[in-house]
This record gives sequence, C-alpha cells and structure tokens, in this order.
Amino acid sequence: MAGSARGPGSAGHRSAGRYVWWLVVSQRGRVAAGASYGSLWMVGLMLPPYVLSRAIDEGLVPGRMPVLLGWAAVLFGIGVANAWLAVMRHRTMTRIRMDATFRTVRAIVAHTLRLGAALPRKVTAGEVVTIGIGDVAVISQTLTMTGPGVGGVLAYGVVAVLLLTVSPLLAGVVLLGVPLLALLVGPLLGRLQGAEARYRERQSGLAARLTDLVGGLRVLNGLGGKEVFADRYRRESRALRGEGYRVGAVTSWVQALGVGLPTLFLAAVTWLAARMAAQGAITVGELVAVYGYAAALVVPVSFFIEGGYDLTRGLVAARRVVRFLRLEPDAADGAGDATGAGDAAGAGDAAGDAPEAAAVLCDPASGVEVVPGLLTALAAARPGESAAVVDRLGRFADSAATWGTVRLDEMALTQVRDRILVADNEAELFAGTLREVVSGRRDRAEEAIGRAVRTALAEDIVRGLPDGLDSAVEAQGGNLSGGQRQRLRLVRALLADPEVLLAVEPTSAVDAHTEAGIAARLHDARAGRTTVVTSTSPLLLDRADRVYFLVGGRAVAVGSHRQLLDEQPGYRRLVARGEDENEDGTEDTEDGGTDGGGTYGGPAGGGDPAARPAEVAGLPAPKEDTR
Repeated sequence: MAGSARGPGSAGHRSAGRYVWWLVVSQRGRVAAGASYGSLWMVGLMLPPYVLSRAIDEGLVPGRMPVLLGWAAVLFGIGVANAWLAVMRHRTMTRIRMDATFRTVRAIVAHTLRLGAALPRKVTAGEVVTIGIGDVAVISQTLTMTGPGVGGVLAYGVVAVLLLTVSPLLAGVVLLGVPLLALLVGPLLGRLQGAEARYRERQSGLAARLTDLVGGLRVLNGLGGKEVFADRYRRESRALRGEGYRVGAVTSWVQALGVGLPTLFLAAVTWLAARMAAQGAITVGELVAVYGYAAALVVPVSFFIEGGYDLTRGLVAARRVVRFLRLEPDAADGAGDATGAGDAAGAGDAAGDAPEAAAVLCDPASGVEVVPGLLTALAAARPGESAAVVDRLGRFADSAATWGTVRLDEMALTQVRDRILVADNEAELFAGTLREVVSGRRDRAEEAIGRAVRTALAEDIVRGLPDGLDSAVEAQGGNLSGGQRQRLRLVRALLADPEVLLAVEPTSAVDAHTEAGIAARLHDARAGRTTVVTSTSPLLLDRADRVYFLVGGRAVAVGSHRQLLDEQPGYRRLVARGEDENEDGTEDTEDGGTDGGGTYGGPAGGGDPAARPAEVAGLPAPKEDTR
C-alpha cells in the first residue's frame, strides 16, 4: 500500500458522492490503469465472435483449411491476450479496493484522534464499529466499477459498430435494448438505497447496545438487570432482522433481473438473427457472430447492473462516513489549533505561547490556584466537582483557566497536551504486553518502568503475571482486577513524566494499606514537579502540600490537611467519612467495584456507589465526569 501514502491528504466530506470521488482521484494513476485493463478486456470479449464468423464464412464453409487454421490461430491469440488482461484487471482492481479501504480507515482513525475526549459524547461505539467493519468494505467495493464500468461502455460501442456491418436492424435492437435493461432496474436501486440506509442505522444502534451489554455485563449481573438488557437487545435484533429481510427482498430482485434480463435479451436477439439467417438476409457466420455479440454483451450489462447496485450501497455507506468526518471536536479541544491534529508550529503562530518556565495554573471558576512544584489535592463531597476543575485545568472543558498570564484556550493545543497530562481513573487500557500498556507512545527504559511500578505499588502485578512485563494484557485490562487496572494507569501517567500531572481519584480502587504506600511514594516521586490529585482519602490528603476544600464547585478553604481538619467542620466530616470507609477497604476484585469507588466512583471517592452501575443499566443517574 505504498500508494496509499501519496495523493490528496484530506478526505472530501461535503457529500457522499464527493467522498467516493476523493477515493478515486487519490489513486488516479491506478484507477486509470484499471480502467484501461478493464476496457481492453471488455473489448477483447467482443472480438472472438467476429473472428469466429470470419473463420466460418471464409474457411469452414468453402473448405479452405489454411484460412480456417489462420483464423483459429487469431482466435487463440485473442484468448491468451484476454486471459492476461483479465488477470491484470483483477489485480489492479484489488489494489484499488485495498487502497480505498486503508485510506478510509486512516481518515476515520485520524478524525477519531482529532475528536479526542469529545468522541464518546458525539457518536456511539456501535456507530464507529459499524463504520469500521461494514461501511469501509462496502465503499471500497464501489470503486470496482471504475474498471469494468468504463470498459462496458466501450464494449457497447464496439458491438454497435460491428453489428452495423451485419444488419442495421440488429444494431438498433441491441443499442436500444441495453439501455432499456438498465432503466428497468433503476427504480429498484432507489428502493434499495432507502432500505439499506434504514438497515445500517438499526445495525449501528444494535452494535452500540451490544457494546454496552458486554462492557457492563458484570455490573448488570450485580444489579439483576441482565435480563432487562437482553430483552431489549432481542427486540432490537428482531427489528434489525425485519429490515434485513426488506433489504434482501429488494436485493434479490436486483440480482435476479441482473441475470434474467440479459438472458432474455440474448434469446430475443438470437431469435431475430436466426429468422434473418433463414431468410438469407445474413450468413451463417454472421448468425454466429450476432449470437456471440449478444452473449458477450451480457457481461457488460451485468456489470452495469452490479455497478449500480454497488454504487447505491456505497453511497449509503459513504454518507455515514461523511457524517462521522463532519463531527467537530469540542471548542476546548480545537481552539488554538488551526489544523486539529496538524502542524503545531502553525497553530502556535495563531495563538498564545505556553509559559517557558513553570507557572501557576489558575481556575477562576473554582478559585483553585496550582502552585508549581507542589502536590495539590482537591477534596469535594461530589467527585464530579473536583473532576470538573481538572477538566478545566487540563483544557478538556471551556473555561477562563490560565497558565501563567495566558489563558489555556489561547495556547496551541499541542503545547498544552505535551506539558499537562490528565490521568483519569477510567482511562482506557489497550491490549498489548504489560510493557506496551504502561509505556505509552515511547519506549521506556527498564529502570524508568521499575521506578514507576514501585511508586504505584504495582510490583505484585508484574510478579503475578506469567511473563512479567512481557505478559499479555487484554483490552480494557479484562484479565486484571479493578485495583490492578487503576495502579497500571498510575504507572503509565508517572512514566509519561509530564510537567503538570492532574490525577483524578488515583487511589479509589485500592485498599487502605496500598493507598498509604502510594501516597507516600507519589509525593517523593513527584518532588519538585507540579501534581494535582482529586480525593477525599485522608491517607492521600495528609501527604499533599496544599489541599483545596470545594463546596458547590468553589474553593471555600485552602491549607494543609491538618489545618483544614482544625478549622473546617465540613472538611472534617467529609474526611471522617473517608476514614470510616477506608478502615475495611480491600483490594478490588475483578468487577472493579467492591472496595468503595473503583471505576464507578463509589464511596471512597465520596460519590454515589450506584451512580455508574445505574447508568450502565439504562436507569436515570447523574453523569459526574463527562470527559
């Protein structure tokens, strides 16, 4: 796929037709070669009937063997040439389809990265899965018509010229009959487009439902909501099956007419030519030629019908891809970066520059000021309030937050992302080896990995896996417990070694003993670096240099943990609740939610332990962290 790297770099997403055209012009040289091979192959299919008629009339009927052998040799040569052209046409069209597939995949992946944290709020996982698995292949199949489709038109013209030398009547029948066949199939293609669009929409919704069901199966088991979700899936599956039947009904007629109409047309032309041969209007050789021309025309006619069918389905699929590519990132993700995922230097020219040295991060909405080089903690009765502060300081939400003297939303986004890292306790863990999972985008030295593992008290995870750092980790950390997943997220954040680390509930899924160790080591490991954590755990708060007590999203007090205990009754009550809940805390089990917090924002984080499970089950519940 070397050619995939060349050509226009941005997908045309103003319409489905423009997108398909972009795929064509992106590999114009290869498409031109495919059209040439397809045209020569199609025209070559029309030549054997002509050669055969000459062999009959000039060699077989008069009994002139040398002439007959000469025409037979020409026929053999045409057959060999057609075979080679067919092989080259197929190879070229396969490359075109593969190039279009990977070009679309690359466009989707690049736009997914551009959307960033806004992606889950703008499109369902099922929609992305359906596009990536089904629509990409359908669009690529549409490009097949650029080869045989062009060839079919040329073959149609060649047959018209050859038939005119035999009989103007037969030429007129063929020239009028072929377009008539295409017109008869046209209305069905319109119906197919509508049925296919409805089917794709339902398929996307069902895929999203299945993704939710698989991802929340353990939680649904605990809530007793598995059957409710399964019944809902069955109902939607039956509706999808009904749409599939409707698509199949229209498709069956299109395919039946694609085979049947050319056959009936062949029979009609053959009957007419046979009548003319019996009356002496044409010779036996010309009769054979007319039959051959009509039989050969079945191939381009079938390609026309199949091409219309593929184009109809391809436009439906391309419309879904275009709709995805039109999604825009949140203003906080896109401001100050004119190219989205593009040129950082260009974006920096159009925006303010991040401070060269360490500077204060300030969130006017909450009154939080993060002093460089200190470990700052945010404590709030509602975890969503402290997480919202982190969102603003990490530029994942619109705000007037500043870094030094410049607003964050006026800086180039690439500068912010390179120096400020938001470590969410629900961040994704991708499949791979443990070393790859924690290393992120760069290869890390063994010593650096070891230090980060020790800081996050994750040595037992490495020792417990069969191959240590080279052991396989399933997608979403499916073969790890909730506490193990959380500690690996912390290892990954520490290995990134950002200038500013903003960690949301980094210890909510571990027991009190482990949390105490992480708190002590985190303070030492990040000494001299700017670190912000959100938590209500006294074990972590006691290690913080500064603690902000948030009420209603605003900082009502700031100081050390012990100062706030002495001066703020509300803070004292909040932390005392955290102490009670941490006394019997145990390492999280596989479902990630038994220790009071886990990945569902439970008691250790000060939130509602039922909030996230209820949300997964489809019940009304507040969504605290929208990132």
